[in-house]
Formats: sequence, C-alpha cells, structure tokens
Amino acid sequence: MTVPFKVNLQGKTAVVTGGGGILCGCMAKALAECGASVAITDLRLEAAEAVAKEIIKAGGKAIGIACNVLEKKSLEEANQKIEKEFGAVDILINGAGGNHPKGTTSMEYMDPSSVEKAVEGVKTFYDLDPEGVSFVFNLNFLGTLLPSQVFTKGMAAKRSGVVINVSSMNAFKPLTKIPAYSAAKAAVSNFTQWLAVHMSKAGIRVNAIAPGFFLTDQNRALLTEKDGSLTARGKTIITHTPLGKFGGPEHLVGALLWLVSDDAAGFVTGTVIPVDGGFSAFSGV
Repeated sequence: MTVPFKVNLQGKTAVVTGGGGILCGCMAKALAECGASVAITDLRLEAAEAVAKEIIKAGGKAIGIACNVLEKKSLEEANQKIEKEFGAVDILINGAGGNHPKGTTSMEYMDPSSVEKAVEGVKTFYDLDPEGVSFVFNLNFLGTLLPSQVFTKGMAAKRSGVVINVSSMNAFKPLTKIPAYSAAKAAVSNFTQWLAVHMSKAGIRVNAIAPGFFLTDQNRALLTEKDGSLTARGKTIITHTPLGKFGGPEHLVGALLWLVSDDAAGFVTGTVIPVDGGFSAFSGV
C-alpha cells in the first residue's frame, strides 16, 4: 500500500490484534510500509497469514499468528513467538473486537405494546441475552485489557512503547439497537485514559482511534443493499456525517502513523481521536 506520509519505524516490532480484518489489516500494512516488523494476530490463522503474505510480497517483514485475545495463555504463547522472530514488542494495536446479535435489539425504539405481547422474531430490550451482552463486552474490553497486560511487559522493561486502542464512534454517541457494543467501546475509551496515566512513568504512551462509519465485512449487510444502495440505517448515518460518505481503511492511516511516532506525538497520551467525517461534531440540525 501507499501511505500518505512515512514515519521511521525501522527496528520496531508491532503487534496488531484482529489484524486479519479489513481495517486492522490496513493498519498492519501501513506499519510495515514504515519499516516495522509486524505480527498480525487473529482468531483466524488463515486471515492473519493472508495479510502477512501481502506485506512480505511488498518487501516488508511480517508473520501471521493464531491468537485468542480472551485467553491469556494464547496471548503469552503468541508473544513468545513474536519475541523469538522479531524481538520485544514496541507497538501494540488493540484492534480485535466486534458485535453479536445476542447483544442487539431488533427495534430502535421501545414499542410499549411489545411488552404485553411478544412478537415473533422481534428482540426487545427485555429479551437481550446476558451471555450475548457479556460476550460483546468481554471481546471488546477484555480483548483490549488482556493483550495490553501481555504485550506491554517488554515495553515497561525498556521504558518505551506505544499502545493504540481501537474505540468507536459508539463511545461518543451510543447508536440505537447495539447497547452492548456501545457500552463496551465506551469502556475502551475510558480504559485508554486510565492506562495512559498508569503507564506514564514507564515511558509507554497510550491513545485510541475512534473510527466513524467504515464499510467492513461485519456491517456491510447492515448498511448497504445487495445492489450497493444504502439501507435505511445507512442513509441515516450518511445524513449525519457532514462529509457525506463512509470512511475507507486508508483514512485511519494518518492518525495511526502520527500516534505511533515518538517524534510526531511524543507528548500525546490519553487521547481518543475521532476519524469520523465529522459525525461526532454534528448535532443533526
């Protein structure tokens, strides 16, 4: 890929969790383009290896590793492989996350009549599955906390490192229908600030990027029809995005490279940067 500008990451080792996905895969490629040796971790080994192969084909250094961000042992085993291949981790991108239908309501607004009479196929607030909500929260919050525990140990030992969490526009303004995901991403933003303070004396900077609305494999069917036109929800989002479009993976790269660079952002920690086409700035009026 072609990055908008380059920062010097030569000699750095970067880990990208959830790196087999569209957005985090793009981040991994950008880091490699700037000279970092990149470990792409994902629950799906084939997805992680596919991104790694693209990087290697382009002349970069990368490995793909199967890893579960909810299992500390899996993370520790991944860290051992990374240190053996590339050395201690310098940059951690906590990109693993996602939503689940069991933590999602069918309706944007509560219909009082549905309380008295259940409607087949309609999931109300009262029908939310505690296990589904817990899964979404754990995937996004614990899936950020646990990798931070494992991959920042080496950073703390050498008094230098960078952590970039992936929050969401949902952390600024919770969207209808997805309470579990919105709450989990709000927790990620709060944790970013907490960890930035906690790690400040160890020389580790911690920030987050909060993407607005990007078309990915997870949300494409929700936002677009099969013919490429917008769904009702997609239209609402575009209407409330001043730039009038969805973001592309490449739109995250500038913020990412700025934040990982000690030269460019050496005095920046504890921030959550929206990359959202103006969505968080618009009141809707």
